[in-house]
Amino acid sequence: MPDITQARRALVARILEGDGRASRAQRRSAFDNAAPTEPLRSLVDKVARDASTVSDAAVEAAKASGLTEDQIFEVVVCAAIGEATRQYEAARAALDAASGRA
Repeated sequence: MPDITQARRALVARILEGDGRASRAQRRSAFDNAAPTEPLRSLVDKVARDASTVSDAAVEAAKASGLTEDQIFEVVVCAAIGEATRQYEAARAALDAASGRA
């Protein structure tokens, strides 16, 4: 299996540091599941914890707060990739611990 570390790092760098409609601070806070204010905090937490609970109402609330659809999309992507990254890192740490590489 190929090492995906470089590709994963490039993806994270692109979504956090690349050009976007959402600010870098908004994207970083979504990635870290630490959006500072409502309604973005609720939306990001739903994406990270249980994406099946994201509703049209949550997206509409984010729009009503002044975010554009492009900004909401970017924030949601960052939240999802942030959670996936945390899960990946936890799994790698568990594998390393189980194999004595920790």
